[in-house]
Amino acid sequence: MTNRELTEQIRKKRSFLCIGLDTDLDKIPGHLKQEEDPIFSFNKAIIDATHEYCVAYKPNIAFYEAYGLAGWKALEKTIEYLNEHHPDIFTIADAKRGDIGNTATRYAKAFFEQLNFDSVTVAPYMGRDSVEPFLQFPGKHTILLALTSNQGAFDFQTTAYEGKALYERVLETASAYEHSERLMYVVGATKAEYLQDIRKIVPGSFLLVPGVGAQGGSLQEVCKYGMTEEVGLLVNSTRAIIYASEGTDFAEAAAAKAKELRDQMAKELL
Repeated sequence: MTNRELTEQIRKKRSFLCIGLDTDLDKIPGHLKQEEDPIFSFNKAIIDATHEYCVAYKPNIAFYEAYGLAGWKALEKTIEYLNEHHPDIFTIADAKRGDIGNTATRYAKAFFEQLNFDSVTVAPYMGRDSVEPFLQFPGKHTILLALTSNQGAFDFQTTAYEGKALYERVLETASAYEHSERLMYVVGATKAEYLQDIRKIVPGSFLLVPGVGAQGGSLQEVCKYGMTEEVGLLVNSTRAIIYASEGTDFAEAAAAKAKELRDQMAKELL
């Protein structure tokens, strides 16, 4: 999917909502645990209930790896279901991989070719040769961690060296990588005050913005400082949507929360 196609979906749905599929068997409704594949059953119900309100889904790979082969099979079924029934929805493998050379290429093949995700999150700490292998896949996107929403982001990401913060150097350096037009960047909603400066470095790139909802990030602040003429934002919400209810009405409750966020986004797109 190209940036233009993604923007068209945003305009069509009046939404730039990304829903995280961080499916935890300890949190899903009890009645689903009797299913043959409770993870996929939960995901399918969430997708069926919310797809009209969002433009992206983001499974966090750790929530599937934690359950071994059964979890990986549930992930495969989830992405196959999305690609078959909702091919216009952007898919993100939130894997945060980061290694060099052939290893990076194998990670890329796993998510882009075997699972057929549209994008994957990547950690930039090892530099160019840990990122560029992901950028060699036409039609796929690499979402680079730049300034994350967690408190520990201040340990390294905002540390200044010779007048520039580390996250600024990441953005500037990555912008010169081969096929950097396939890059997107993670910028946490809890760091909205940094978005104005970030947009000076990557004015046209899409930003994946986690932290709205349970983590307390402000949608209005994110839009004020981060939105471009082409929108350029994917704002993620996970727990506030997928765990809106623990009962048999969990899918309906998720849809209501997703619609609420979508309606807020529609106002920002006016």
